[in-house]
Parts: sequence; structure tokens; C-alpha cells
Amino acid sequence: MISRRGILLKIAAVFFAAAVIYIWQLAADARLISPVFFPSPIRTWSAFWAMEERGDVWGPMASTALRMFYGWVLASLAGIVLGGAIARSGPVRAYLEPLLEFLRPLPASAIIPPAILFLGLTSKMAVTVIAFGALWPVLLGSYHGFRSVPPQLVEMAAAMRMKSMAFIWKVALPNALPDIFAGVRVSLAIALILAVVTEMQAAQTGLGFNILMAQRSFRSPELYAGTIVLGVLGFFTNYALVTAEKRLLRWRTLTR
Repeated sequence: MISRRGILLKIAAVFFAAAVIYIWQLAADARLISPVFFPSPIRTWSAFWAMEERGDVWGPMASTALRMFYGWVLASLAGIVLGGAIARSGPVRAYLEPLLEFLRPLPASAIIPPAILFLGLTSKMAVTVIAFGALWPVLLGSYHGFRSVPPQLVEMAAAMRMKSMAFIWKVALPNALPDIFAGVRVSLAIALILAVVTEMQAAQTGLGFNILMAQRSFRSPELYAGTIVLGVLGFFTNYALVTAEKRLLRWRTLTR
């Protein structure tokens, strides 16, 4: 249940956002900002509806969201499995840690040319790049979560002769979930960024490509409209993830 203070803070946030938009409109009407490079909210809203009528909003947004989702899911699954394996197994850590430490500093945008070379200008290439860039927050969060199991729980599991898979499922994974969710939320934001970058670099259908075309043809209202749609997409996907986290980790609140 949301407290009264929480409701007041949400109302204040809405009023603050409305005030920013109003000041933006006043500055545009007074020509304090260039209408060519910084269109007013009304022009941006009109451009959004024009794009919606042409079918340039929901289809591209769905393409971007699907690429983001597929890459994020692959990164999350691989990150949890690798993080758990490295944290719980010494031999796996010895074999994989040097390779992962070599790959981790590489910027995801740097692997776009090799990915295009091997996979072409396809959605598989985009998903691969997204998964590579979004992998690391989940992997590091999973590693930290699995490594931070309290020694008392490890000793209790040993005394109960709990099998390794049962220990991971019933003890280690619940202990690691808060850190995993923290990494997954960061990974989701990175996945959205990389979905836009790959669309711009590889001319893939989506919001990123539409924004790039609007920028090249100096259609600034459409550029800002596309950017706002991206922000809304990121907001709602993050909100859905936060809601899922609260439901799955209700035991933390009860414990506190």
C-alpha cells in the first residue's frame, strides 16, 4: 500500500514535469530557443500524431521493444547461469574469469562491425550485440549474490546433507535474487540503448532508425517525438520490472 507521503511525492513529481513542459512552451513562444533545433511541445505533439497516422510509431516501437526484449532475456539467462557457476565453482572460475575480464571492458558498440561481418545486417546481429552489452550487470550481480551466501546457511545445508542443486535452488538463489534484480534493471536500460544504437548503425527498422532519419532531414519535431516515445517505452518496461521485483521479493519486506 502506498503511504500518504508517497502519494504526495508522486503528485509533486507530476506537477514538476508539467511545469517543465509549460516553461519549455513559453521559451519556444518567446523565441528564446531556436524553433529549428528545439521545437515547442505543441509542435512535438503534432509531429507525434502525424507519425501515428502514418504508422511510424507503434510498428517501429514494437520492433525496438522486441529486439531489446530478446537481447535482454538472453543476457539475463546467460548472466545468471555464468555468475552462479563462477561464484560456486572454483574450476569454472579459473577457466572463465580471465576470458570474461578480457571481454568485459569492450564497449558493445565496438563489436557491431564484427557482428555485421559474421551475421549481416539482420535482427540476429542486433540481438547478439544487445545481449553482449547487457550481459555484464546481470553477471556481476549474480556473482555477488551467489558469493554472499551467509556461512551459517552453508553450514546448515552441509549438516542437512543437502544436494548441490537443492542448495542452489532453495538457499543460494533466494539469497542472490536482490543482487540479480539490481543487475537485471541496469541490463534492461542498456538493452534499450543498444537496440537504438544497432538500429542506427545497421539501418534496422525501429525507433532508432526513425530518429536518425529525422535528424538527417532536420525534422526536429519528429526527432523529439521519437525520443519521447523511447523514454516512455523505457519508463514502462522499468516499471513492470520493479513491480515484478516487489512481488517476487515480498519476503524481504516481511523479514524487515
